Amino acid sequence: MEKILHSLFTLFSITAIRYFVLAGIPFLVFYKLIAKWYAKGKIQTRTASTADFKREILHSVQTSAVFAVIAQLILFTPLRKYTQLYDSFTDFPLWYLPVSLVLSLVIHDTYFYWMHRLLHHKRLFKYAHVKHHQSTNPSPWASYSFHFIEAWTEGAALLVIVLVMPIHPVVIVWFTIVGFVINVYGHLGYEVAPKWLRGSFLFQIVNTSVHHNIHHSKFKGNYGLYFRVWDRMMGTEHPDYVKEYDRLQASRFGKKQPGKQENVEQPMLNFE
Repeated sequence: MEKILHSLFTLFSITAIRYFVLAGIPFLVFYKLIAKWYAKGKIQTRTASTADFKREILHSVQTSAVFAVIAQLILFTPLRKYTQLYDSFTDFPLWYLPVSLVLSLVIHDTYFYWMHRLLHHKRLFKYAHVKHHQSTNPSPWASYSFHFIEAWTEGAALLVIVLVMPIHPVVIVWFTIVGFVINVYGHLGYEVAPKWLRGSFLFQIVNTSVHHNIHHSKFKGNYGLYFRVWDRMMGTEHPDYVKEYDRLQASRFGKKQPGKQENVEQPMLNFE
């Protein structure tokens, strides 16, 4: 029992420290150090309150505890033998390590999109996901700010990944770091995407901070985590997204962004 508690505490400590470092540094930089200088990059002109930040941190610590339990179950219980985790780097070619990282992000994004849409169903929203949407003007602290129930559904993505694909524990560490960094970017409240993104094919695929910020302010549409693909395929991307992205980038860079203008008037599915 002592060994179990020790590993749980270690996993919780790692998860919590990762949260405070990877969310805290961007918060310190954008909300304290360069807030006035980088005002043109702020997506919403208003600023969240200290009470909002405290609520987000409190629920994020709770989420970190839930994630630690899920990691404990996967790594250090008999459940592990049903997963496709492998320990030896010789079991698969070394090139598979970065490939498995990309695949894990794709699987997570697919899982997240459909789980997220389900949590927005009018019969479910008020029981869990409404807690995350108290952050109508999100900050980096909101990245893990989930209701207790939602924390389990969010963390279950890792279980899905280890069940459906071979993956090394080192890649799991990479996945949790990369995924959380992108998550923080989505909740940053500032747009930092480079000017060239708008005219590249990547703009058609990846999400931006504006993309997820609209989800928080409008409550509907833009359900994807890393990519735009599912939202565009299913017609759930908010029709104002590209227009708002272009408006903010024009403010940042002083002129209209290059790139082919998209038809943003997409049909919206009523899934709430």
